[in-house]
Amino acid sequence: MPRFGKRADTVVHQEEPFNAEPSRGALAESAITAHDAFYVRNHAPVPEVDPRAWRLRVGGLVGAALELSLDDLRGGRFELHELPATLQCAGNRRSGLFGVKAIPDEAPWGPCATGTARWAGVRLADVLAATAPAAEARHVAFVAADACAEADPPQRYGASIPLAKARRPEVLLAWAMNGAPLPAAHGAPLRVVVPGYIGARSVKWVDRIELRAEPWDGYFQATAYRLLPPEGVPAPGVGVPLGEVALNADVLVPGDGASVPAGAVRVSGYAFAGGERHVVRVDVSADGGATWSQARLGDDLGRWAWRLWETELELAPGRHELAVRAWDSAAATQPEDPATVWNPKGYVNNAWGRITVTAVAGADSAPTPGRGRAEVPWRPPASAGGRAAGG
Repeated sequence: MPRFGKRADTVVHQEEPFNAEPSRGALAESAITAHDAFYVRNHAPVPEVDPRAWRLRVGGLVGAALELSLDDLRGGRFELHELPATLQCAGNRRSGLFGVKAIPDEAPWGPCATGTARWAGVRLADVLAATAPAAEARHVAFVAADACAEADPPQRYGASIPLAKARRPEVLLAWAMNGAPLPAAHGAPLRVVVPGYIGARSVKWVDRIELRAEPWDGYFQATAYRLLPPEGVPAPGVGVPLGEVALNADVLVPGDGASVPAGAVRVSGYAFAGGERHVVRVDVSADGGATWSQARLGDDLGRWAWRLWETELELAPGRHELAVRAWDSAAATQPEDPATVWNPKGYVNNAWGRITVTAVAGADSAPTPGRGRAEVPWRPPASAGGRAAGG
């Protein structure tokens, strides 16, 4: 049984540190992702933090450093805010790149290392304003309580965002998720939520915030979460630092490899555009991309959340390759071929989402959502290693 209250059909990529994603069917159930269906990406064991003794220290290039307890944050000095926002792992859909070329030592995340929750807390901007940031401050760094042996030398997890983004009203210091206290696996007692950015910037178990003139120079920003050229080797400062999420979409129902009744088949999934962009259209193909039709977009939860979508496709008996591509408010769409986005860390696979299904004549019952081959993503051979670095 998966840990941390996750569902029985959760796909666990690593037990310690715990890294797991839900099944496609579980993720498709609601536009707001339940706690037990929300992915978990960790670089170290979940730390044990006593919320009564915990303190948030805010310093660096500031006029007045702060030390705040949870009661201080909740006590009314800062206004409470709630926001639906999608988080997405930089390694989401990495398994789709394994077919292009091996990616040793990286976890084969499927399409479900993403989810949308209602986060509640205070605006980071309000806390920063109370510190009187210095004129030379340009970045805001977050340091977590988890000690990560993956880095060399071992270090606490840390990341930063530009001060201009930190001052935006959507960036939260959150202590609640979907109307309940933040679970331990998702960063309790306090985490950062940075809408529109890769999940690695929404630091969990944060206990220190530092205003800086330069971006965070720790391993997880200077080396790990960077887009390398095809022949690149991870090293400090090499490659492009990952920030805003790339436009992405995939199919959630039916599951990859599922058998479905021939005829009208309901197909659904998600689409998400990071940064300041939002999804405006989703196209679905029943013939691998030769022809397309528009899907119906689900409820609009706001500019920082995904759009679920659905459509019906008429499938004759036989095998079919279904494909999906999204369009965003900048009139951009997704690349067709994963080979064009392959990179040594397996980040940012935003090629068309694809699954295969077999339509069966005479079948009189719909398949169980998500119960196809994708429930257990393709895994690298033992020689590739199992360390879930980066994602």
